[in-house]
Amino acid sequence: MGQHFLLSAKARTLSLKGIWQMSDDQAHAAFVAIRFADNGGEAFCPRCGCTAVYTYAARRIWKCKACGHQFSVTSGTIFASRKLAIRDYLAAIAIFVNAVKGISALQLGRDLDVQYKTAFVLAHKLREAIASKQLGAQLSGVVEVDGAYFGGHVKQENEKKDRKDRRLLEEQTGKRQSVVIARERGQAGRTQPFVVAKEADAINLIRQTVAPGSVVHADEAGGWDKLHAYFDVKRINHSVAYSLDGACTNQAESYFSRLRRAELGQHHHISGKYLAAYAVEMAWREDNRRRANGTLHEMATAAAVAHPVSRVWAGYWQHGRARAV
Repeated sequence: MGQHFLLSAKARTLSLKGIWQMSDDQAHAAFVAIRFADNGGEAFCPRCGCTAVYTYAARRIWKCKACGHQFSVTSGTIFASRKLAIRDYLAAIAIFVNAVKGISALQLGRDLDVQYKTAFVLAHKLREAIASKQLGAQLSGVVEVDGAYFGGHVKQENEKKDRKDRRLLEEQTGKRQSVVIARERGQAGRTQPFVVAKEADAINLIRQTVAPGSVVHADEAGGWDKLHAYFDVKRINHSVAYSLDGACTNQAESYFSRLRRAELGQHHHISGKYLAAYAVEMAWREDNRRRANGTLHEMATAAAVAHPVSRVWAGYWQHGRARAV
């Protein structure tokens, strides 16, 4: 029997111990190499792009010779106005990517020895940066489409005679949302999630995401009937079989398995306004499940330093909580 990738040595190219043992200079140099990778690891002005910069001896900042702009390795990024050391951010990203089914803010805060609030915002900043790279892909070929409902749980009464039929609309909270996934088949297939009120609401989003001429696989849910007008659609009735005559949604179900494990095993509860952020995170993890943790660390760090200052999470706790993601 073949060895699972995560159990192999190829999956371990990054050591958290190695990051903690870095000196401040080494950690800074590693961050510089990733942020300015387009210039061979040499700093350049983020405002005008000039590669001629002065280096300060007393502080780790640069000054552009062309426009006079002063900047640090985190200026203008999602880590701008940082309070933690660079090494702590490298370690936080390593902990984040090593958790194959996500990591809770409480656990991340304990590992970093920071407040829950700090870990919560840091994790969401990483999700926002990752989403900027994950979303917007055009899917083609064979694409599987499926949906699953999250949130809106109604706790049952203790005694049976008082219990309600939670299937009825009047007994629901109105907070339930559907995560709809469109996923290309194949090891290099890309995954695009959407959060909508019900599956049928995602039809137009799927049309915008899936290229014409693609073959779409969906289950027997009536919400997918409209897809037949735009694509060659193959349907599978899950009450009969999971796969029949080549039609299945197994890879879409694989994504939902990861998202469910993250919800139940790590976070225990996902607030409705943040559901999209977690959905995109799991799509990124699913698409890159066969990459070494060192590669994932570089990808997440590069996404973070390429992403501008967050308008949602900058000053989250000072501005009366965040707006919806």
